[in-house]
Amino acid sequence: MTRQRRYLALDGARGQVAKGRDFTREALRDRGWDRTESSEDCLLVVSELLTNANLHAGGCLQLVLTLGDSLRIEVVDASPVPPRPAASPRRGVPGGHGLYIVDRLCDRWGYEAQGHGKVVWAEIEGARLVSGEAAGA
Repeated sequence: MTRQRRYLALDGARGQVAKGRDFTREALRDRGWDRTESSEDCLLVVSELLTNANLHAGGCLQLVLTLGDSLRIEVVDASPVPPRPAASPRRGVPGGHGLYIVDRLCDRWGYEAQGHGKVVWAEIEGARLVSGEAAGA
């Protein structure tokens, strides 16, 4: 399968989450990965990662999507502080659930230091995006 990388500059942009979701939706549609529940999971993961960058890292600098045998979502920010799941998010209480959602919906995720900031990444296997199977199914 051909591998393609797409970049969206978001440094200082308003509406980063909405722009990131639209950018991802278009990439999924172009790849034919837009008609399953798993494609909706991708949009939720993008929303969570971009929201976390805005809440905890001063905003997102760039969203990078790599489409190949899997979808790799990368959110680049300027904070060196590693992402950490909340100690114990409480059911029914907003906040603190983002990285748990990412962990549940993705096949793998993590972060890497980059310059003075970091890249938080998540991957979803392409086979799931075709079949629509949930993570761990």
